[in-house]
Amino acid sequence: MTIIFATGNSCKLREASEILGEGFELVTPADKGITEDIPETGTTLRANSLQKAQYIFDHTGGADCFADDTGLEVDILGGAPGVYSARYAGPSKSFDANMDKLLSEMAIHEYEASVAREYGISTPHATRRARFKTVITLILNGEKHYFEGTMEGRIGYGKVGNGGFGYDPVFIADDYPDVTVAELTDEQKNAISHRGKALRAMAAWLQEHAGK
Repeated sequence: MTIIFATGNSCKLREASEILGEGFELVTPADKGITEDIPETGTTLRANSLQKAQYIFDHTGGADCFADDTGLEVDILGGAPGVYSARYAGPSKSFDANMDKLLSEMAIHEYEASVAREYGISTPHATRRARFKTVITLILNGEKHYFEGTMEGRIGYGKVGNGGFGYDPVFIADDYPDVTVAELTDEQKNAISHRGKALRAMAAWLQEHAGK
C-alpha cells in the first residue's frame, strides 16, 4: 500500500517506515510536488493532524494519506508546551532552543514553588512528570480515522544523548528510567514511543479493514 505521510521530517519518516514495516510504501508531500509548509493552526493535536491530512487529501485529488501531530505535556507547566511543542521557543522550530526554554521554565516554576513553601504558602507539589501524546489522522478512500498513542515519563535536568530527535534528550520514559529517550536504540524507542503506538494501531486497523 502506498500512502502519503504528511511530513517533511526525515527522522519521522524513517521512524514510521521502520514501525509500519513491509507492505507499506510511504511517500512524502514533496514526492507529490507539495513543497509549501502545510498549515497547522489548530488548538488541539487532533485538529492539527486533521488539518494537515486534509490539506494533503485536497491537494492530491483525494490520495490516501495520514498526518500526525505530537505534543509534550509537562505537569508543572500546566500541560505546556502541548500543541505548541514544535514552536515553543519561536517559529524557527529549533528543538535545542525549545529544550533550553523548557528546562528554564521548569526551573523557574520549581524555584517559585520552593520559595512559596518557605513562606507557608501552599502550592501543588512541583513534579517533573510529563508525557508525549500523538494523534494520527488517516484519510482512506475519503473517510477519516483517528489513532492515538502516549508515552509517560519525566523531564530530566539537562540534555543527554545523541539519538532520536525533538525533545528526546530531556525526556526519560518510565520504561527506561535510567536513560533519556535520546540514549535508546531505534528499536527500543519504537517499541515504547507515543508515535510507535499510534502507528501500530493504524497498521493493525489497515490490516483488518483495508486488506493490508
